[in-house]
Amino acid sequence: MAPAGAEAGAEIVSPWAATLTVIFAVIGMEIFAWAIHKYVMHGPGWGWHESHHTETKGLFETNDLYAVVFSVFAAGLFIVGSLWWTPLWFVALGLTVYGLLYGFVHDGLVHQRWPFFVKTRGFYMKRLVQAHRIHHAVHTRDGAVSFGFLWAEDIRKLKVKLKSAADQ
Repeated sequence: MAPAGAEAGAEIVSPWAATLTVIFAVIGMEIFAWAIHKYVMHGPGWGWHESHHTETKGLFETNDLYAVVFSVFAAGLFIVGSLWWTPLWFVALGLTVYGLLYGFVHDGLVHQRWPFFVKTRGFYMKRLVQAHRIHHAVHTRDGAVSFGFLWAEDIRKLKVKLKSAADQ
């Protein structure tokens, strides 16, 4: 699985470098998504994100526009990586893997937006679901805790932070 365009002068990337690039892109995307979630979605981007904190009818919510924006960005990186600099193609692949994990974990397991029910099993998955439910205990842009999508703090600590935010 290598990008087209290697013949156009793009670099050949070793399998190890490609794999590490994808892994670091996934990790980097979680950090980026945490910051975007906390400072944009719960800040000036609340107009789109609010739909995710309220009951909505239908298959889609306005908040899904964030996924569209990130997908367009990843598609652009695939194009640039294919034409000019191969490592960006693997960064785009990492962003895409993150998006798939997000869709599976967040939309599927946490919010049950699939047409079938999936029971969460295992410590990590249960902790992730609990942390996100604690995040949704707040229906406004202020006072929320737990902004990660694939990583969650200890549930006891999150409950303390939530209570502290509510007391202020």
